[in-house]
Amino acid sequence: MSKVEIIKRPVEKVSDNLKKSAWSAVAESLITMILGILLIVWPDVIIQALAYVIGIFFVVKGAYQIINYFLVKGQNDFFNNNLLFGIVSTLIGIAALVMGQELAGVFRVIIGIWLTYESLVRMNTAIKLNAAGIVIWKYVLILALVMLVLGIFITFNSGAVVELIGWTMVITGLIGIVDDVMFIQYVNKIVEKVTGKNQGD
Repeated sequence: MSKVEIIKRPVEKVSDNLKKSAWSAVAESLITMILGILLIVWPDVIIQALAYVIGIFFVVKGAYQIINYFLVKGQNDFFNNNLLFGIVSTLIGIAALVMGQELAGVFRVIIGIWLTYESLVRMNTAIKLNAAGIVIWKYVLILALVMLVLGIFITFNSGAVVELIGWTMVITGLIGIVDDVMFIQYVNKIVEKVTGKNQGD
């Protein structure tokens, strides 16, 4: 095996891992949109079922991210938010499962905090993209700021009805998809900037 091939394979692995993470984020944004639509169409029925669905989803997702962090610790540090993501996700899931029937009263706060967290992660990504000289950082930052405003609005607006929360989830889900698709298109350039290696070399 030549030296070029030895260098190229780790670079391609980093690129593949980033793409997988981005597509996973797209799937999560899509789920957020679907949940938002369900809340708009069937607010009274869905809110009760969501207590357990959301609780289980966040606990499983959080546990997976925590385990994954320790399995790949020290790798792909450029976007390694797995531990923080896992802890926040697990706590939200437990809160949803424990509160159960009272979820309608705290659902707004849970979703608002989650959206705020997601926006902060994306802002962090924008900062790193800027440091790496990737031109899309401005768009990522703008989308993250819009998501932050929506998250804060939902968290502190005690008068927000379930339908409004649903619309907010639909909008933020759409923002997330656009954001992540843009990121996927620039993955190769990001890897080249960070590693200093051209994947075509």
